[in-house]
Amino acid sequence: MQLIPLETLPASAQTMAIPPVWVGDVNIPVEDIAREMQYHQADSVEEAQLQAARALVVRELLRQRCSELGWEIEDREEAALAALLDAELDVPEPAEADCQRYFEANGERFSEPVRLSVRHILLAAAPDDAAARDSQYRLGQTFIAELQAVPERFTELAQRHSACPSKDNGGELGWLTPGQTVAELDRALQRLPEGLHDRPLASRYGWHVVSVDHREGGRALPYTEAAERVRHTLREQATRRALRHYLLAMEARLGVSGVALDDDASGALIQ
Repeated sequence: MQLIPLETLPASAQTMAIPPVWVGDVNIPVEDIAREMQYHQADSVEEAQLQAARALVVRELLRQRCSELGWEIEDREEAALAALLDAELDVPEPAEADCQRYFEANGERFSEPVRLSVRHILLAAAPDDAAARDSQYRLGQTFIAELQAVPERFTELAQRHSACPSKDNGGELGWLTPGQTVAELDRALQRLPEGLHDRPLASRYGWHVVSVDHREGGRALPYTEAAERVRHTLREQATRRALRHYLLAMEARLGVSGVALDDDASGALIQ
């Protein structure tokens, strides 16, 4: 998923993949949809158009509800829409028993994040260069064999051969938590024990000879420590459900054409 670059946005109705969009008797201009697209992550321009249109439909539904209530929202639209949802959404507070049941079924979601102290040697190879990836993988195997015999050579090998700026520090990446490095390497690192890994790890940049020097965290939290996070998670889920029902009811009552909110109703607003 990616943000759609501004220069690729459609400039007119002729380039829009969706029909004219109406909320009641109010039309959502195609120019507004085009401008909104840049704020939505999507795999294609067409998907970004749909997300943008849904987001603008949701805002118009809320504006019309404010108008029904006699609220003046000029110059304070964001605050007015937030106040509307606070006043009209019925979001029950999760019960303690529900929190405990959710924690028992999803305890792994509430563990401490793993922290890893990592060194690496990056042997660069483009994803589509099969010959380079093969030769660099074999070079990585050679380095691993050398390091298994003489671990003290890691700094030397990193400084001489790594394509990463960390080579100046002997390949040290410092302490990493999930999400701090490229995704494919990040996933592999989370599963590694301490020590020199016995084979090179792949990423879009090439192959990595990796040593996990220290591993901390990953401790499963008891319910007493995770209770507030569990409560927040259930409250957020309940808010999404209530928001979806609220928006779909307004869609049916006021009438929307050109797009349908469907199950994306709450996501269109939250996004």
